[in-house]
Amino acid sequence: QEHLKESGGGSVQAGGSLRLSCEVSGYTESSTCMGWFRQAPGKEHEGVAVFNNNGERTYAGFVNGRFVISRDFAKKTVDLRMDNLKPEDTAMYYCAVQQKYGPCSRLNVDFWGRGTQVTVSS
Repeated sequence: QEHLKESGGGSVQAGGSLRLSCEVSGYTESSTCMGWFRQAPGKEHEGVAVFNNNGERTYAGFVNGRFVISRDFAKKTVDLRMDNLKPEDTAMYYCAVQQKYGPCSRLNVDFWGRGTQVTVSS
C-alpha cells in the first residue's frame, strides 16, 4: 500500500519560494500518475503538477512556468519547487498517487497524503 508523507509547506510573502517534498513508499511501480494537488478553502481538489505513467510532466495552466515537479527514485520522493508564489496559491497541498488507468485526475486518485499548508501573503 502506498504511504505518502508531505513536508515543506509554510508561509511566505508574494514572490517567495517554497519546496514541497513527498516521501512515497509502497508500490510506486504500479502508479499510473503521481504528483501534487491542492485544495483551497471552499474549493475542490485541483491538479498542480503530476508525472503520468510515461514519466511525462503535466502542469496546470495556472502554474505558468513557476513550479517544477521532480522525483528521485532512489529516495522515493516527489518534490515540487514553487517560485514566484502568489496569494492565490494559498491552499493545502497534497501528494497523490493514482493506480487505476485513466487521466490523471482527482477523481482517479487512489491515495492521498495528509497535506501540507502553503500560505502566501500579499
